[in-house]
Amino acid sequence: MSAYKVTVLGGGAWGTALALAMLRAGHSVTLWARDADSVEAIAKGQNPRYLPGITFETGIAATSDLAKALTGADCVLVVTPAQALRSVLGEVKPHVASHVPLVLCAKGIERDTGTLLSAIARELLPENPVAALSGPSFATDVARGLPTAVVVAAEDDERAAALALRFSAANLRCYSTDDLIGVELGGALKNVFAIAAGAVTGAGLGASAQAALVTRGFVELRRIGAAFGARPETLMGLSGLGDLMLTCSSAQSRNFAYGVALGKGEELSGRPLAEGVATSYIAARLTRERGIEAPIVEAVAALLDKAITINEAVAGLMTRPLRAEAD
Repeated sequence: MSAYKVTVLGGGAWGTALALAMLRAGHSVTLWARDADSVEAIAKGQNPRYLPGITFETGIAATSDLAKALTGADCVLVVTPAQALRSVLGEVKPHVASHVPLVLCAKGIERDTGTLLSAIARELLPENPVAALSGPSFATDVARGLPTAVVVAAEDDERAAALALRFSAANLRCYSTDDLIGVELGGALKNVFAIAAGAVTGAGLGASAQAALVTRGFVELRRIGAAFGARPETLMGLSGLGDLMLTCSSAQSRNFAYGVALGKGEELSGRPLAEGVATSYIAARLTRERGIEAPIVEAVAALLDKAITINEAVAGLMTRPLRAEAD
């Protein structure tokens, strides 16, 4: 199998980690970042701003010139934040060939419009195939070459399988699916539940409360997914249950850490980006509009708006009408 020329858009922790994964899979890799210091550091095998203490192999061609980065690309991994995707793809459009697949690696829903990221990509670059990469994966683990499994989704199952095969390497196992909506929803909504799990932990409400919260969050995830046309087995997989388990249980997760600070009543301004914040607001709006029962999503949005306290949120969840567990 011939090597790809892979372009990675985004010089943060996840962009750098995926660039390394593609390099280890035998591809020629160019990484684009706006920050000149990050570009210089990555070319030397470091990214101290986002991956402090990790030294990695050189071989990534890093640049801040977008046109240069996209020239001759066989595949583009878009690893910019979800809320910036529309503007970034607007810049990308003049420089990428129409046949080149766009693999979306951020997790979120556009806050202003409620649009899934794949729909934004199809809107702006309708001639380019669209895929998504998601699953339980911390950037530091992938950058260090630790064993990780993810899923690649595209509506064309042959394209998804082909991309998964090309991306897989010794320590990165890629599965494939044609349930693009399911993978996107799982990746986006698990961040909301991670904030909730972190808030329970930060408030000192105990391991039992956290376990209950995550379990009922998974039920809520499947309920929302079903309303949007996601398959249940997708949400049982890496991009749903797998990512939920990882993100709701580790301080490495920015969303969980944000929730911990929220539960402790700490100052939240200036904290690292937590995509679940924007996603919680739009998810609460979408579920209300569609009549989907989503009490945890609603509670997180209300907490972030300071409309309720953590104790009021928990009391509201605990005193809701009883129901069968499977509902």
